[in-house]
Amino acid sequence: MSPVPLKNAEPAHGGVRTVSVLGATGSIGDSTMDLIRAEPERYQVEALTGNANVAGLAKLAKEFSARFVAVADPARLGELRAALAGTDVACGAGESAVIEAAARPADWVMAAISGAAGLKPALAAVDRGTTVALANKECLVCAGDFFMSRATAAGAQILPADSEHNALFQALASGNRHELTRVIITASGGPFRTWAAADIEQATLAQALKHPNWSMGQKITIDSASMMNKGLEVIEASYLFALSPDEIDVLVHPQSIVHGLVEFADRSVVAQLGAPDMRIPIAHCLGFPDRITGRAAKLDLAKIGQLTFEAPDFTRFPGLRLAYDALRTGNGATTVYNAANEVAVAAFIAQKIRFGAIARLVEDTLNSWVRAGNQAPLGSADDAIALDQQARNLAATLLPQIAAKAS
Repeated sequence: MSPVPLKNAEPAHGGVRTVSVLGATGSIGDSTMDLIRAEPERYQVEALTGNANVAGLAKLAKEFSARFVAVADPARLGELRAALAGTDVACGAGESAVIEAAARPADWVMAAISGAAGLKPALAAVDRGTTVALANKECLVCAGDFFMSRATAAGAQILPADSEHNALFQALASGNRHELTRVIITASGGPFRTWAAADIEQATLAQALKHPNWSMGQKITIDSASMMNKGLEVIEASYLFALSPDEIDVLVHPQSIVHGLVEFADRSVVAQLGAPDMRIPIAHCLGFPDRITGRAAKLDLAKIGQLTFEAPDFTRFPGLRLAYDALRTGNGATTVYNAANEVAVAAFIAQKIRFGAIARLVEDTLNSWVRAGNQAPLGSADDAIALDQQARNLAATLLPQIAAKAS
């Protein structure tokens, strides 16, 4: 039998691809625009959105000749219009304008608006049946079943833009679903990987923000330190790839070079490797099903020298265990997990609770919500958003007693 050749065909997507970037002024947006900037002849920017950075949004709109831009803060509309004066760029402000941007006719949409605010815009893109590169955790954590069902009904293609889920997406192509044994999501372990539990309990904000490998925003960096981010990724993987909790493992890998692995029935394990640079998974999504020239550094394994792996510690990092618990509970529990964590992280940043209390607040919120007996399947974006708010209120109510226990 002759060897299987590498694909040697013309790109599947000839011509110019129209793209929209929701969250263009954030870190994922920056990486996406950097890739588009490298090959401007391949892309036409349809729409861009930002939260409140009007100057940055207007600068991008002018550079990429965007057709429409929207700022999430409705009070900034006048400022945005002034910044775009003399251009042909249409603009709007507020939630409805951001949803309009998402619904505009683009071949490819980057959904990178953080938080629950990103759910309705992402759904607007999904409902068009377009290709959506998903970098918003809340779409799956807060409304996973509903979101994926809606995508299937609309014929939308969901491409995972997170490094771990994109790695799994690439590795899963090596086999069939019935041949799958498990997927393995890797975790750096964060800054407290080797710390004792008592030291983690007392960790400061400055210490939590010293991630060893990735440069990220404040919230996700703290989530990495608590391993809550890995819990969120386990939940995402379950909904994204229709996996049970027992089919998802986590492996601590301090070098952040192997991003995800898939094990098949024959015990073959396929992994995706790359430098810790978000432009790699984004480039895969931007070019899919073809591959484009990336902007990240080439991987030099000889220079790195060694790759090491460890089992996760569910005792020192209880947030990871809680994610599995929430996933098994179902009926909105993952929404509660996410909302309570956001309240807890905000309280830690404000120095209202210790670092170790983050997981305790999440656990108490989940337990209180389950005892109340309000679990029900989520059938709409409004259901998910309402439960998110309910969970935030519950976590805020429990916060004083959590803070008092730690004092």
